[in-house]
Amino acid sequence: MHLDLPLEEARSAHKPAAWGAVCALSLGAFALIASEFMPVSLLTPIAADLGISEGQAGQAIAISGAFALVTSLLFPTLAGRIDRKRLLLGLTLLMIASGTLVALAPNYGVFMAGRALIGVAIGGFWSMSAAIAMRLVPPHQVARALAILNGGNALATVVAAPAGSYLGALVGWRGAFFCVVPVAALALVWKFASLPALPAQHGGASANLFRLARRPAVALGLAAVSVFFMGQFALFTYLRPFLERVTQVDVSTLSFVLLLVGVAGFVGTSVIGGFLKQGLYRVLVGIPLLMAGIAGGLIAFGASLPVTAVLLAAWGLVATAAPVGWWMWLSTTLPHEAEAGGGLMVAVIQLAIMLGATVGGFLFDLSGYRATFGASAGLLVLAALLAVGAARLSHLSIHKEST
Repeated sequence: MHLDLPLEEARSAHKPAAWGAVCALSLGAFALIASEFMPVSLLTPIAADLGISEGQAGQAIAISGAFALVTSLLFPTLAGRIDRKRLLLGLTLLMIASGTLVALAPNYGVFMAGRALIGVAIGGFWSMSAAIAMRLVPPHQVARALAILNGGNALATVVAAPAGSYLGALVGWRGAFFCVVPVAALALVWKFASLPALPAQHGGASANLFRLARRPAVALGLAAVSVFFMGQFALFTYLRPFLERVTQVDVSTLSFVLLLVGVAGFVGTSVIGGFLKQGLYRVLVGIPLLMAGIAGGLIAFGASLPVTAVLLAAWGLVATAAPVGWWMWLSTTLPHEAEAGGGLMVAVIQLAIMLGATVGGFLFDLSGYRATFGASAGLLVLAALLAVGAARLSHLSIHKEST
């Protein structure tokens, strides 16, 4: 029945699914995403407490992205033959250390050091999470396992920003960061109890990494991914100061608007599958164009709370769902090299997040929100154009293979 599969893959078709371990990974993903983007809803109090500008506070996103980038590129080599279960447990401990260090940080330098640690955990986890999920279940249940894994990601986008804003008002920004620590500790215990031994698999992921990027279709698609995330986080990182200064919301209204963004994002992630079946590249081109229009709308109507709330809900609906489309692109473009391609994708995304937050912060401090949001819109339009190019190369490749 499985003669066309490698021996290990054929055996895995009959193994029982370790759903508890998959759910433990999902909880770990939730804690990671919540930790990574917690500063978005806390920029103002962080800046006030540490005596820095809001643009400098926004670099907390940039530094975690920078360290995630470096880690994702080096991880295949550094991980070597270490059992993947041990690596996951070590990265979870690093997440706990990061949250504790940030919560207790006496100054900006220590705060940024704690953010660097979460970047290492992010890069390591996402580089191998999909490959590990695929090893925990039979091949025919991989899609479900990946959906559960990414469910933690989607849930974090719903609660992280509004919860951070609410907790920041209730227990301070330090307490808000520390609230992630017990969640990470629970994930650590659950992983330890549920994950089987996961010996390193023989393979050349690190060697394949840059060879893949030399393929024109892959290179253009990765460029589109990179510019998309740059445009997204140039705007998203600075939503709180925009809402406080331009829309003039109080903390409770801020929390509500951020919750609205998160809930819309969860809905978008849930329904995007049907749109992807109808046309992958339509989604990859249409989403950044819609987001560019939303950025322009925020510049024009940001003083109106009802209009801003509707625009940001639309932003959350499509922006949170977009990564699902790009992971689908990866699986169709590199079906037999998903692990190496996944590491490369993580590196590209984290580099883009770092650059987007950095450029957005510089423009925000220098010229205000209009410059930041305008740059975001321009980058998103460029991402759409690059996605059009990737679509044409993909169709050309398919045509050549068919002839």
